[in-house]
Amino acid sequence: MTASRDIPSPDLQPSGSGIREVWAQAWPTVATMTSYTVMGFIDAVMVARIGPLEVAAQGNGGIWSFNPIAFVFGVLTVVNTFVAQNVGAGNRDRTARYAWAGIWLSVAAWLFLLLPWALLLPYGFAAAGHEPELIELETNYAQILLLGGVLLVTGKAMSHWFFGYQRPRVITISAILANIVNVVANGILIFGEAGIPELGIPGIPGTPALGLVGAAIGTVIGTAVEVLVPLAVFLGPGMAREVGSRANWRPDLGAMRDLLRLGWPAALQFGNEMICWGIFVTILIGRFGTDHLTAAWAVIRYMHLSFMPAVGFSVATTSLVGKWIGAGRPDVAVNRARIALGLAVGYMSVCAIGFFVFRGSLVGVFVDGDVTAESRDAILSIGATMLIWAAVFQTMDAVGIVYSGALRGAGDTVWPGVVTAILGWTFLVGLGAAVVELFPGLSSTGPWIGATAYILIFGVVMGVRFERGRWRQIQLVEEKRPEIGVRLPLGPAAPAMDAASSYRDLVDDSVGQPPEGH
Repeated sequence: MTASRDIPSPDLQPSGSGIREVWAQAWPTVATMTSYTVMGFIDAVMVARIGPLEVAAQGNGGIWSFNPIAFVFGVLTVVNTFVAQNVGAGNRDRTARYAWAGIWLSVAAWLFLLLPWALLLPYGFAAAGHEPELIELETNYAQILLLGGVLLVTGKAMSHWFFGYQRPRVITISAILANIVNVVANGILIFGEAGIPELGIPGIPGTPALGLVGAAIGTVIGTAVEVLVPLAVFLGPGMAREVGSRANWRPDLGAMRDLLRLGWPAALQFGNEMICWGIFVTILIGRFGTDHLTAAWAVIRYMHLSFMPAVGFSVATTSLVGKWIGAGRPDVAVNRARIALGLAVGYMSVCAIGFFVFRGSLVGVFVDGDVTAESRDAILSIGATMLIWAAVFQTMDAVGIVYSGALRGAGDTVWPGVVTAILGWTFLVGLGAAVVELFPGLSSTGPWIGATAYILIFGVVMGVRFERGRWRQIQLVEEKRPEIGVRLPLGPAAPAMDAASSYRDLVDDSVGQPPEGH
């Protein structure tokens, strides 16, 4: 294997400010992730108007329906990696095959993973010792989401294709439209003809109030919009000419193998983490009762408002790192990752301060509906304590999220995936369970000690892995570049005045080479 990846492409060179490029790629992605989060937050606030039991059921049903989906999402994230690196290498004609590979894998996963999981869920909730009424609510919610799961995973394949193709605004528009549709559908289906009188929102005569089931159906309707918009753009005449999107629809086993080969560690990381968080909430915290569950889900909703924009920076980092590695500029890839890191750390640090200062008021948003004064006071007190713990790890969570995205863009997925799984079971589940057993007087605070340790260590480990640069030895794509008769060894970016620098001078005397920290 040669080191052509370290020979820069004459067609792709950095220009202008690195911050400008990162922000141009990141803001649509951040807006997309924020839109998802706001949708989920509004869903939860609407459900909270029904009662605290429904809040707990929505949280439990949502996280356990998402567990198998997370494995699929992990595989689909590397659609971004392959597309971005091919774009950077000048191989745009090779990108459409990865969109279709993601779509075909999504359909297969829905048939053979998501639907069987929907049948097993009620037995899992019963084994967790939940109350019968809670089991019925959370099962109905989860099964509806899984039935519509084919739309969600297919939409994710399209999202990562557009992110990798450096056109994230398509996904931003589709996400915003989907969320508007979702909120409107929820308002109609949850409350029926009664509407929400206290907010001045009328209902539609003759429409039944479906409660939590209506929230699930509304989410599926919104998801359908989210997949149809990018699919229409992808199959449109422009993309058909540009990348051959209509000609590559047949199953491509080679492209699917590529996604599975690079994506299985990301699937392990995403899916395993969701299982660990599911155990954390529904079992470790759930053992202390519905008030603790309701408080925990309120806190996790706020955590979503904090970390989902950081996930947007992470996805943008995957795209930019992949593009610049494909272009033979790992130095620029490092620079872009560090810029994204600074932006994400700044945002989540502000969120941490807000969590601590306004913790009581924040939890109070989710205490509504049919709840006794005693239960209300308990939820507020428990949730305020949980928000303090969440505030502690926000900054390091940003570090782990962005660096893991950078590693994914470089094709380094195996080591992070395996290590994240080990850390999750050791600290999030293992340490959390140990504290619960050894110090029961701490009640639901015990699991949060394990969660804090997990996220702090995760951030450090991902940062060290990326900065050490093992990813520089990975090559995923073949570049369309002219031969110049020079082969460079794999390893750190070459210093100034070496063969790569000479090549840049020959291609264009005006090309600048900003330092890595620019």
